[in-house]
Amino acid sequence: MKRFDYIIVGAGSAGCVLANRLSEDGRYRVLLLETGGSDRSIFIQMPTALSIPMNTKKYAWQFETEPEPHLDGRRMHCPRGKVLGGSSSINGMVYVRGHAGDFDEWQQAGAEGWDYAHCLPYFKRAEQWAFGGDEYRGNEGPLGVNNGNQMQNPLYQAFVDAGVEAGYDATADYNGRQQEGFGPMHMTVKQGVRSSSANAYLRPAMARANLTVQTGALVHKVLLEGKRAVGVRFERAGKMEEVRADKEVILSAGPIGSPHLLQLSGIGNPDTLKQAGIGVLHPLPGVGENLQDHLEFYFQFRCQQPITLNGKLGLWDKFLIGSRWLLRKDGLGATNHFESCGFIRSKAGVPWPDLQYHFLPAAMRYDGREAFAGHGFQVHIGHNKPRSRGQVTVRSADPREAPAIRFNYLSHPDDVEGFRACVRLTREIIGQPALDAYRGEEIQPGASVQSDEQIDAFVRSAVESAYHPSCSCKMGTDALAVVDPQTRVHGLQGLRVVDSSIFPTIPNGNLNAPTLMVAERAADLILGKTPLAALPAEVGLAEYWQEKQRPRAPVRALA
Repeated sequence: MKRFDYIIVGAGSAGCVLANRLSEDGRYRVLLLETGGSDRSIFIQMPTALSIPMNTKKYAWQFETEPEPHLDGRRMHCPRGKVLGGSSSINGMVYVRGHAGDFDEWQQAGAEGWDYAHCLPYFKRAEQWAFGGDEYRGNEGPLGVNNGNQMQNPLYQAFVDAGVEAGYDATADYNGRQQEGFGPMHMTVKQGVRSSSANAYLRPAMARANLTVQTGALVHKVLLEGKRAVGVRFERAGKMEEVRADKEVILSAGPIGSPHLLQLSGIGNPDTLKQAGIGVLHPLPGVGENLQDHLEFYFQFRCQQPITLNGKLGLWDKFLIGSRWLLRKDGLGATNHFESCGFIRSKAGVPWPDLQYHFLPAAMRYDGREAFAGHGFQVHIGHNKPRSRGQVTVRSADPREAPAIRFNYLSHPDDVEGFRACVRLTREIIGQPALDAYRGEEIQPGASVQSDEQIDAFVRSAVESAYHPSCSCKMGTDALAVVDPQTRVHGLQGLRVVDSSIFPTIPNGNLNAPTLMVAERAADLILGKTPLAALPAEVGLAEYWQEKQRPRAPVRALA
C-alpha cells in the first residue's frame, strides 16, 4: 500500500489550494485524487465559453435534484466540476467574497475564528487584484482578479447609473469596504485566461516531487481503523487501489461529493445509512443536512440599440472572437460578460445586502442559446440569504449512483417574500432614465406579472439554480455540525472536510472566492501554523438599515 502524509480527495477549488499549500515546503508527501481529467480545453480556458464546460458530461457531474415541491415539482440542474480545478474550471468566474456580516454570522453560528476580521487576510493572500492592493485587497496572490473589458459596452455603466438614480449608492469595490450599491463586477481572469484553482494553485505546484496528482480516480470510501481515518479506497483504470495517510485524509469533493463520500464510508445519520445498506461506523446526524443554494431568474428586455451580444452569436462572429482570443488573449473572448452588478437590501430591517444583480448586455440562457430574436439585455437577480434547507442523501453503497439531492427551495415564506422584492425592485431600477435610450419591451417576467400570486407563479416556473450549493457538512459545535472550527470531522481523528460544504450559512455572493479563502485558512490549521492575524478593517454598513431600504428616493417612481 502506498503511503502519503496527506491525501486530498477532489482537485476542485479547495483541493488545488490545499495541494499547493501542503506541499509548499517540501516536507510532506501529498496525494491529490480527482475523478475527472485534464482541464486543457479551450472551452475551459477561454472565459467567454463558460456555458460549454458547465453543460458537458466530460467536465461536470450533471446532477439533478429530486422534484422540488415548491418549484412545481421541477428537477433542477446541479452541475459540479469533474476536472482539474473542479467547479472553478466550469463556473462563471464571478468573484464575490460575500458581505463581512456573512462571516461574522459564521462565528455566531459556532465557527470560532471564522469572523470577517480573521477571514480577510486569507482573501488578501489568495488574490492578485489587477488594480493593486490596499487595506482590503491583495495584489501578490496566485488568483488573478480583474474587470474583464472594463465595461466598454455602454449598457454596463447605464445599469450602474440606473441603480444610483433608483436611490442606491455607487460602490467602487464591493469586495472592499462597502458591498451595498452598484458598480463594476470582478472576475477570476488573468491575462485573458480563466484563473481557475488549477491554473492559479495546482499547476505551479505539479512539478514538486512530493506532490502526486492522480486523475481518473473514483474514491469509493474513506478507510477507518476504529475512530481514525487511515486512508482511502479508489478505483482507477478499472482497478481498485488503497492508499494510506500517515497524517490526514482531507475531503474536498464539494457540497455534493463530500457528504456523499462520508455516507459511503459509514459516517452519517444512522437511519440514512441503514436505508442505503451501509454499515454505521460513526454516527453523525448532520452529514448531508443544512444544504443551501442561491436561486435566480433573468429579467429580460429588448434593447432599442444594436449594441448587445445577441449580435455576436453567429458562427462568423464566434470564429473572429475565438481567433482573436487564441492570438492575443483579449477582446470579447477574455471576459465572462458580467462586468457590472449591484447588491441591495430587500427591505428595511435587513442589515446587509440579501439581493444580488449580475448585468449581462445580452438576452440568453446559461447554455448559451438566444432567448429571443433581436437585441436584448438581462439582469440576473436572486434572493441570496435563503432560509430554506435541504439534504444530500446517499442512495446505496455504489459510489457511481448519484445521491438524492433536495434543496427544498422556497419552502420558507421569507424566501418567497424575497423574490417578490426581486421583481418589484428590479422593475424600478430598470425603469430609471439612465436606461431610457436602451430599454425596450419587458420580455420576462412580462408586464402582466404584477400581483403577489402572479409573481409567485412566475418565480416557481422560471427560477434556476445559481449553482451555489453549500453548507451540507457545516462547521460548528451544535448537534448538526459535521466539522469543528479546525475543519476536523467531529468524533474522528485524521479526517477533515475543506470545501464549501463546511460553510455554516451561505454568503451573499458567488461561492468560489469564499471557498478559496476557506482552503487558504484551513491549510494553515492543518499544518499547525499560527493563523494570520485578524485585520479589523472598517465595514460599510448602512446606518439607516433599520428604517430604510435605500438611502434616497428614486428619480422616477415605479409606475
